[in-house]
Amino acid sequence: MIPDDVVTLLVRHQVKQGQEQQYEAWLRRIVGIAKGYPGHLGIDVVRDRKDGLHLFTSILRFASTAQLQTWLDSTERRQLIEEVSPLLADGDQLEINPEREFWFTPAPADMPQPPRWKQACVTFLVILPLALLVPLLWQPLFKVAPWLGGYVPSNVVITASIVLLVVYLFMPPVTRFFAGWLNQR
Repeated sequence: MIPDDVVTLLVRHQVKQGQEQQYEAWLRRIVGIAKGYPGHLGIDVVRDRKDGLHLFTSILRFASTAQLQTWLDSTERRQLIEEVSPLLADGDQLEINPEREFWFTPAPADMPQPPRWKQACVTFLVILPLALLVPLLWQPLFKVAPWLGGYVPSNVVITASIVLLVVYLFMPPVTRFFAGWLNQR
């Protein structure tokens, strides 16, 4: 396993035709239970399609490998996986990933990432409005604190603001919105 640092668990479930509503109800339950485990830092669920079936990729983050292992070894998780198994087309697919964040759907090894030009288009659509708006929002502070409005300090503040907004606020929902187009084959 990887060293004790934030660790990401990818869980892929391909759901049998007609079982999507039951799976969604089960997913809400397991997400609520996982949130109560020590070290749980958050979860995102990416919905997609593969081979005509719904594919759910859950991205769980834990503060350490040991805390992730506690969740994986828990009786609660084991019972929930047994319960959902009849709804799954290819079982419970797990992958531990050292990456903390994903902008684009973390693809299984047999699924290619979206083409780079599509990733670039979505990234451009997110960053351009921020690059136009964020500097304007900082202008009042730069007038009050002229030393912060200098070339280097202002660029550091503006760039840091844009990066944080892109990574934590805008890119996750935008990539979910464009998921169909990004993953179109």
